[in-house]
Amino acid sequence: MNFLNLSDFTAAQLQEVFALAEQNAANPKPLAGKTAVLFFPESSIRTRITFEKAVVELGGQPILFPPESLDKPEALHDVAGYIQNWASLVIVRHNSHSRISQLAAHSSIPVINAMSSHNHPCEIVSDLFAIRKLNPGFDKLRYTFVGACGNILQSWLNAATVFGFPLTHVAPASEKLDTEAANYHFTEQLEPALANTDVLLTDPLPARLKGDLYYSRYQITQRRIEMLPANALFNPCPPFYRGEEVSEEAIKSPVFVGYNFKASLLPVQKAVIQYCLEHY
Repeated sequence: MNFLNLSDFTAAQLQEVFALAEQNAANPKPLAGKTAVLFFPESSIRTRITFEKAVVELGGQPILFPPESLDKPEALHDVAGYIQNWASLVIVRHNSHSRISQLAAHSSIPVINAMSSHNHPCEIVSDLFAIRKLNPGFDKLRYTFVGACGNILQSWLNAATVFGFPLTHVAPASEKLDTEAANYHFTEQLEPALANTDVLLTDPLPARLKGDLYYSRYQITQRRIEMLPANALFNPCPPFYRGEEVSEEAIKSPVFVGYNFKASLLPVQKAVIQYCLEHY
C-alpha cells in the first residue's frame, strides 16, 4: 500500500499504524537485506533524518537522491520500472504531489509521500501519535490551525475528516479553504477561537502574509497563549520563525509541546514503512 494522502485511509487503518509505532522496540526488520530509495532535498532535516534512520533500524539500506532526479524528461513510468528491480520501497519528498502520485501509479513497490506542496501526511500522523500518547482521546479534542492555506492545513483537514474531530481555521478571508468538509470551520477572529481550542497549530508564513498587519492580528503571543483552556497544547509546525507566526515568549511557554514531541517521528516513520510493506 502506498502512503500518499491521509484521506486514503480509515481511522482504523491509521490506528493500526499507531499500534505499530507503539510496538517500535519489538518491530521486526522487514527491510533486512533490502534497499529503500529516498528522494530528499538538502534542506530537509527532521523528515530526512527520521526516514533514513527508520530504514536502517528496519534492516534496510537507504540510497539517497535529490528530488530533482525525478524532474528529468524520462517518463516516471520508466523510472519506476527500473527502480523496482533493486529497491523494495521508495520515499519521496518533492514539491509536486502529481509527480509523487505518478511514480506510485506505475510502481510495483510502496511509495511514501514524505512531503509535497499539497500535503505532509507522515508529519501529521506523527503529531497525532504524540498527542494520543498525552491524551488517548485525541480524536475528541478541538484543533485550531492559525495560518495560510497550504500543505500542513490540508493534511490536518484530512486527519480531521478521517477521525471526526473539529478543525477551526483562523486566517484572513483570502486563506479560506474551498471545501465542503463538515468539520472545517473558518473564522477571521483569532482570540474568540482560542477559548475553544485544545490543540493550537501553526505553520510558517508564505511571503503574501508576512507583515505587521498579520502579526498584530494572528501572531501567537504569550498573551494569546493565556487565552487557551487549561491543559491545551501549542504545536507549531517546524521550522517555526520567532517574530512571525509565533513570538519568542510563546515558544518559551509551558504549553509549547517542545522538541521532544517530534521524537515520535521516528517510530511513526518506521510504522508507516512497515504498514506499507505488509499491505502492498
